Amino acid sequence: MNYREFGKTGEKISALGFGCMRFPEYKEGEKNFVDQDKVDEMIAYAYENGVNYFDTAPGYCNTNSEAALGQAVKDFRDKILISTKCFVEAGMGADGYRKLLETSLSHLGTDHVDFYHFWGINRGVYENIILKEGLLEAAAKAREEGLIRHISFSFHDAPEVIKYIVDTSEERGVKMESMLCQYNLLDRSNEEMIKYVNEKGLGTVAMGPVGGGRLAAPTDLYAKLTGKASIATYELAFKFCLGNPNLNCALSGMQNLDMVQKNVKVASDDTAFSAEEWEKLGVAMEEIKKFSELYCTGCKYCQPCPVGIDIPRIFEMYTYYNVYGLKDHAKNMMTHYVQQEGKTFADCKKCGICEKKCPQQLAIREHLEKVCKILCD
Repeated sequence: MNYREFGKTGEKISALGFGCMRFPEYKEGEKNFVDQDKVDEMIAYAYENGVNYFDTAPGYCNTNSEAALGQAVKDFRDKILISTKCFVEAGMGADGYRKLLETSLSHLGTDHVDFYHFWGINRGVYENIILKEGLLEAAAKAREEGLIRHISFSFHDAPEVIKYIVDTSEERGVKMESMLCQYNLLDRSNEEMIKYVNEKGLGTVAMGPVGGGRLAAPTDLYAKLTGKASIATYELAFKFCLGNPNLNCALSGMQNLDMVQKNVKVASDDTAFSAEEWEKLGVAMEEIKKFSELYCTGCKYCQPCPVGIDIPRIFEMYTYYNVYGLKDHAKNMMTHYVQQEGKTFADCKKCGICEKKCPQQLAIREHLEKVCKILCD
């Protein structure tokens, strides 16, 4: 496994981070459970092969992720870095922040969190809640007490807001120490800010390195981009992220042992892209802009739809159709979806609730109408 300095935190971080939002699950009656045996196997393999950064959150896996991770790492807790998150809402104040932190510590079965993130914030949340309600100061107090080791944030807003958050928190006397943001071959919008915060000494972690699954399917994308022999597209995706000298870690939400094994292999490979290759890939991407025509990360924030439309699933089908050229496969997926009584744009009430919740600010109704027309034709 390759390791990098994690900003100026004093930590060394593995090039591959384990995202704990897609642990294997099962259901008994009305209750959801994580398959702990499978999780233990996946986490143990990752750890034994050098992964030392594990990222979870209170809401992941139907609220079961933190406890499952804590159980899986209990024998080597002091040798890894655990990251979890605080959901920020109006009126929580310092007491609410502290209560959420203590709950996470309990679920994780640990006395400290290495990186505690203000979760998925934007400028409005930062200004109106984090600053006004003294949450930066609450984080600093928790750090002084040893409950958290590093103050962090994850992010959904315009790139320039990253600079605003980093600079103003420093002015308040509570420096951010690491940042988690969207970044991959298809979405480079945060690239300049990743460079900025890295130069400021923050650790940098990319979520969505395989573009919400768009870069996971097997295609000849690398050959199209470079004229060289094809490599697995997920390998291209990871190598592109890790080719960025300002990025410390690529975070992957891994669902099974096979995925862990493949990602570990790529992150351990010493044949990284050169600076010249990395730049050329970026230029080549400008020639295939259609890849970004509909960029859904599959985060499912738009769910549930009031009438039951599985928006992320339908947009995933369109990815196969439009990006990978697997048109028959995509249409067959839609046919099966409809046969299973899946809802489409024909059932849409045009309420717009999905668009209000979308972190990418997609015009979901417009895209959904177009996509369903193509795939149902």
